[in-house]
Order: sequence, then structure tokens, then C-alpha cells
Amino acid sequence: MAPTSLAARFKQTVTPASLRAYLAEFISTFFYVFAVVGSAMASRKLLPDAAADPSSLVIVAIANTFALSSAVYIAANASGGHVNPAVTFGMAVGGRINVPYCSVLLDFSDAGLCYGLHFLESDHCRTEEMTGFGASLLEGVMTFGLVYTVYAAGDPRRTSLSAIGPLAVGLTAGANVLAAGPFSGGSMNPACAFGSAVVAGGLKNQAVYWVGPLIGAAVAGLLYDNVVFPAPAPDSVREEVSEGFSV
Repeated sequence: MAPTSLAARFKQTVTPASLRAYLAEFISTFFYVFAVVGSAMASRKLLPDAAADPSSLVIVAIANTFALSSAVYIAANASGGHVNPAVTFGMAVGGRINVPYCSVLLDFSDAGLCYGLHFLESDHCRTEEMTGFGASLLEGVMTFGLVYTVYAAGDPRRTSLSAIGPLAVGLTAGANVLAAGPFSGGSMNPACAFGSAVVAGGLKNQAVYWVGPLIGAAVAGLLYDNVVFPAPAPDSVREEVSEGFSV
């Protein structure tokens, strides 16, 4: 039974709907990275000392908000609008998507990130003042908030949020950039940090942008679906529980 089930899951990864999802994720991720990294490059070009100018941080945060909201919105119906491997990982841990689909979706998401970074030729912003543990913890906390918002915004048990859901996701990302941009770079996106580092020619401290975000994403998925807003028990289970506690 298990091999048949596994084969069926792999077949689901090559259906027309799945192929459309991969393309949608690639396109939305590409435009997200293009806008965000492009805004960082533009601020450095226009401002004499962008690293020390607070307006540079605001520019990048606003770009994150607008770009992520738009990217999630345009891909939501086709792929879920993850635009981030950490979000995809959190969805897999929470049981929202199966592992084979998750793996292929990650490949297309990474491709979109790398192509965007290739065009922009930007390096990822991070400071030397923070320890690796501190930066990883900070990135984990921010990614937890981002993925938790993704879960809440896309929860079918809530009232229909339409465009407000993607906006909430974008606002969370923008707020996180404002809070942590000067310290860890406010990445919240492992593949984005990796692609930027590859283009820049250095992979130092990459664990910071993988360990923290992936743990934060996994905790967010498990906490939302199992503790804060668990799925309601079937009527039969509820009746058995109530009968068991009757006096």
C-alpha cells in the first residue's frame, strides 16, 4: 500500500495543475527578488552613504512589503504563493503539502531566486557585529512570524481575506526588515541569502540564514495547526470524548 501511495504522490507532481504551480512560483519569486534586491541597489546608488542612512532601510522595507504582497497575490491561486523555501518547508512540516511536491516546488523557487539575483548582481547585507547564533536566532524569530502569518492568511476556516491576506504577509516582511535589517539583513529567506552569497563570491555564515529560518518556519506550522488553531475533531470523536467524561 505504501509504495502505491508514494507513486501516486509522485504522479501528482507532474500533473498540469502542478506544472502551472511551478511556473507561477518561479515567476512570482523572480519578480519579488528583482524588486527587493533592486531596491537595495538603487538606494546604494542614490544615497552617498546608504549603509548609515536610515532612509535606505525604509526603502528596502517598503519594497519588501509591496513586492511580497504582489508576489503572493499573483501566485496564490496556482501555487499557494510561497515565494520562499522556508515557507514551503513550514507548509510541508505542517502537513499542508506533501514531500514530493515540496521538493519540486523548492527547485523552481530556488531557480527564480537565482535568476533574479543573477540579473541584479547584488550581495546579501549582513553585519559583523552580531554573533552567528544571535543572527540565526533573529532570523528564526522573523521567519516564524512570517510563516505564522502565511498560515493565518491562507486558513480556509477563517473568513475570506482575498487581497488582505497577501497584504498581511507583505506587511509582516516589511516590519521585520525595519526591525532587523541593520543586524542580520532581514532575509527570512534561505535561498535568497544563498543566491546572493553565490553571486557575491562568498558563502561565509550561510548556516545563519538556513538553520534559524527553517526551524522558525517549522515551529510556526506546527504551532498554528496543532495548538493555536487546530482542526476541529469529527462529531463522532467529540461524542466519544463527551461520553467518556460524563458522570
